[in-house]
Amino acid sequence: MLKVSENKTTLLSENSVIAQMSTFDHEQVLFCQDNATGLKAIIAVHNTVLGPALGGTRMWKYNNEMEALNDVLRLSRGMTYKAAITGLNLGGGKAVIIGDSYTQKSEALMRRFGKFVESLGGKYITAEDVGISTKDMEYVKMETDYVSGLPVSLGGSGDPSPVTAFGVYMGMKAAAKELTGSDSLTGKKVMVQGVGHVGQVLVDYLAKENAKVFVADINELRVKEVAEKYKATVINGDDVFDVDMDIYAPCALGATINDNTLTRLKCSIIAGAANNQLADEKVHGVKVMDKGIIYAPDFLINAGGLINVNSEVEGYGRERSMEMASNIYNTTLDIIKKSKSENIPTYLAANQMAENRIEAIGKVKLPY
Repeated sequence: MLKVSENKTTLLSENSVIAQMSTFDHEQVLFCQDNATGLKAIIAVHNTVLGPALGGTRMWKYNNEMEALNDVLRLSRGMTYKAAITGLNLGGGKAVIIGDSYTQKSEALMRRFGKFVESLGGKYITAEDVGISTKDMEYVKMETDYVSGLPVSLGGSGDPSPVTAFGVYMGMKAAAKELTGSDSLTGKKVMVQGVGHVGQVLVDYLAKENAKVFVADINELRVKEVAEKYKATVINGDDVFDVDMDIYAPCALGATINDNTLTRLKCSIIAGAANNQLADEKVHGVKVMDKGIIYAPDFLINAGGLINVNSEVEGYGRERSMEMASNIYNTTLDIIKKSKSENIPTYLAANQMAENRIEAIGKVKLPY
């Protein structure tokens, strides 16, 4: 990216937008600003070799614009790999709206955002994410057809949480199968960090299989209700990483697998719904492997949500979505076997499988 100053053309620093895009090999980043509505947003299109980039929009009170940019770049890259490894004909994209979703969101803001989505001509299809509701997507839908994750009443696929949780459950069982020879979770001690929509459904699956469940969440009322309903044990705050557990299931914020937590985690499997669980995949992916922990790559086992919203694009229903999500079990086993045979971290094995598909399809079609 070039900057013109005092009639001299100079390269921006390594922290420039183009330099950041090059790090993850993004195709396009669209910055959106509108004074009338207060909209400040970034749409990142990572890769469209397999099809249009589909990924949710999140609204978050970022500390600064660079933090928002880093988040949208990393998240959109994850969507590319998620679609590729699950066999979907989609690329990867993501959008972030900078602001407080409780106080700054409005119909006008969401509709203005919809116009920016429309300006990309179908290269990016949006859906709901953190801080965004199905009602917000209805407003976006007023300005563009390139939206998914709509309510069933509007012909959409509805809440994706059950499909996402089922995929995580399948990945968790596959990891258990590889570790013990059985995919039964009966009696296993599972720490579910984050019991929002996805986490609650996951706890339901675990409780029905008679696992010993621990739960944690920043929402004290919600975690208490979940614990009482499923007879789970509540763990507070940072104590999560000191629990004697078999399986750690991060289902809230990312980057919880880092230098600090890895010295404390007492588990043999990591399998959860959160995005970007490894603070630094190249560093912590190796450390997880060296500790003998089986890591079920997050972008694979949490792909149920993408599978579900893709059902609107492809025109099939919930039954087909659950069927596709069940295959996460087999793909997880394939990744673990590849990891072991090649002595590489599971995240890298998963990345390579996704990249191989993109490369192969890229030989017969151009980006969207």
